[in-house]
Amino acid sequence: MIRIEASARTEVGLLRSGNEDAFVSAAGHRTLALADGMGGAASGEVASGIFVDTVRKRLPVGPPTVLEEAEEFVRKTFLLANRRIRGLAAREPEHEGMGCTGEMVVFTDEEYVVGHVGDSRIYLFRGDRLRQVTKDHSFVQEQVDRGVLTPGQARVHAFRHMILRAVGIQDALAVDLLFGKAYPGDLFLLCSDGLTDMVDDSHIGETLAADRTLEEKADRLVRSACDAGGNDNVTVVLGLVLRAE
Repeated sequence: MIRIEASARTEVGLLRSGNEDAFVSAAGHRTLALADGMGGAASGEVASGIFVDTVRKRLPVGPPTVLEEAEEFVRKTFLLANRRIRGLAAREPEHEGMGCTGEMVVFTDEEYVVGHVGDSRIYLFRGDRLRQVTKDHSFVQEQVDRGVLTPGQARVHAFRHMILRAVGIQDALAVDLLFGKAYPGDLFLLCSDGLTDMVDDSHIGETLAADRTLEEKADRLVRSACDAGGNDNVTVVLGLVLRAE
């Protein structure tokens, strides 16, 4: 059986006036989540707020123990958040078109379930190796998959922020659900593109590998994004898998 230690940090960045990122760090429920709003004005903040509020309201009394239970929790949370965002936009036209990315990691006694929509990311640092668990739902990622762009070209492409899937944009929502075994020592990173646009994977891996506390690692990642320009809101949520005592 495992338990989770978590730490999170969010900053508005150097160019934005407001923060449209939101997160949940519920280690006791073995649940981590993150959302990055889109839609202009305050609407992005509203959408991401609805997503994390939905996660919090649906937190189980006790953490899920089996994979099927965790999968249902993740899937239904995304679908409910999508309906809530769509419903508010229909009632209040000023929020029309709002949406958000959505990331969740929920741990059972031995496994993890990832839910993913958009271009925020989830990474897994295991055995000194960083692996991107999710794949961006974006125009440039689609071009990379087709061989039209290299990953380096995608990082600086003019349309790199054009996402193809988001929570709250359409009535139907396709959620990527990913599964795996969780081992003590695994370190999960959920982050908005305010981090990955400014900091490359090698630096992220070096930061996570350092002999520092979770809080120090979260601080360093956010500070690195701001030092590189801080063009967007930046949010990181770290979850360390530990053996339950």
